[in-house]
Amino acid sequence: MSGTAASEAHGIYSFGTRAEEQAMIVMKFGGTSVGSPSAIERACSIIQSRADRHPLVVVSAIGDTTDRLVGAAEVGPVAGAEVLMGIRDRTESITRALVSGGAASEMVLFLDQAMAEASDLLRTLDSSSDGASPSAELDALLGIGERISSRLVTLALVHRGLAACNLDSRKLFISEARHGGASPLIEPTGERLRQTVPPIVSEGKVPVIGGFIATGEDGSPTTLGRGGSDYTASLAGAALGAEEVQIWTDVDGVMTADPSLVESARSLPLLSIREASELAYFGGRVLHPSTMLPAIESDIPIRVLNSRHSEAEGTLIVAEPSESETVVKSVVYKENITLIDIYSTRMLMAHGFLAQVFAIFEKHETPVDMVSTSEVSVSMTVDRTESLPDILEDLSEISDAEATPGKAIVCVVGEGIRYTPGIAAKVFNSLEGIRIRMISLGASRVNVGFVIDENDLEVAVRRLHATFFDEPRLRKGQLQ
Repeated sequence: MSGTAASEAHGIYSFGTRAEEQAMIVMKFGGTSVGSPSAIERACSIIQSRADRHPLVVVSAIGDTTDRLVGAAEVGPVAGAEVLMGIRDRTESITRALVSGGAASEMVLFLDQAMAEASDLLRTLDSSSDGASPSAELDALLGIGERISSRLVTLALVHRGLAACNLDSRKLFISEARHGGASPLIEPTGERLRQTVPPIVSEGKVPVIGGFIATGEDGSPTTLGRGGSDYTASLAGAALGAEEVQIWTDVDGVMTADPSLVESARSLPLLSIREASELAYFGGRVLHPSTMLPAIESDIPIRVLNSRHSEAEGTLIVAEPSESETVVKSVVYKENITLIDIYSTRMLMAHGFLAQVFAIFEKHETPVDMVSTSEVSVSMTVDRTESLPDILEDLSEISDAEATPGKAIVCVVGEGIRYTPGIAAKVFNSLEGIRIRMISLGASRVNVGFVIDENDLEVAVRRLHATFFDEPRLRKGQLQ
């Protein structure tokens, strides 16, 4: 990564002067929100109802298209051809359910061209030493889903009478020349967005772009990685000085718990960026933390909404919300966690040991979720285990290390935790009989986190939710 790219990727997302044109919003629709003819019709209806707010529309690939393209790359061009045919047939069926005549023929022609391109990319990937590894060709393949969905949603909007136009995200979003999850280059991206989008919006048109995809500074195809379409929306909102970035999903905003585990879970009206980041990182399943930063650092609120329940207010995420009396906002969890326990007497009264440990994880590009230390031991959790055998081998040179899979992280999150004594006691009293393998308290000051066996996860989440949401509400500064 170049010095400029590195500073932009990890520093403040500064786009300079905001666009002076009329106010606008950015509306991003996820894969399930454009996953069927009825879903696309709902999305178009929502967009049409907000046309007076001058929307820029960002769409993900239809349904599980990206996952299917990943699968095609893994199985090679022969078996992959069947995968591509399945994508093509499903998309044509959706197309003909939405539009007809020349619009349908135009879309099918584009679809055939995209599938031919995908087929060529599969053959190129198959001839390389490791076709499933990050590369320009793989990024080009995975970005085809967004190119298709943005074209289709544009046609569906036009069919409803809106003046919509499809813009190629590859010409707007510039990234570092890295594959499998590139960092955006802020200045050229912002400049292109401000040059292109406001004139179109001022003409009363609705621009539609695909999320996730970009072009490297060397001209190669790139993608923005995990949560890429949300990232696209947030970047665009920041560059264009939008009033709001709307993330349309299939849930009523950010919830107090996973509704599949807790029937009484409800949506949260307001969150701080700190709370939202903790919730997202530890399993909130709505937004990835890094995708929110461009908008939030430009003081642009993000609103999470439900495309199946568009009248709901959803959850508003802001940098500094008004003070809330509610202590705990949500109970979240992260499954498939491996606990690594490291023991060494070399830690005792020594410096540099932890640096050695984390250097090993850095070497193998494996992020750590939680850490807890004592005089001669350190415990940490990871959710990526592909490099775990190599990590354990390297750790064995400086310590005794043991990895235990089948764990889960559970976190109780809320800004009020920092002001209210006794929260940890309430948490652990509600978990009587459940073995806690590791505790993290105080690092962020907005969460209490711990590690348990996956088998205990459902019971733990339900008990915690009952403690903080189903019983009389605990207010900030109060201990009941």
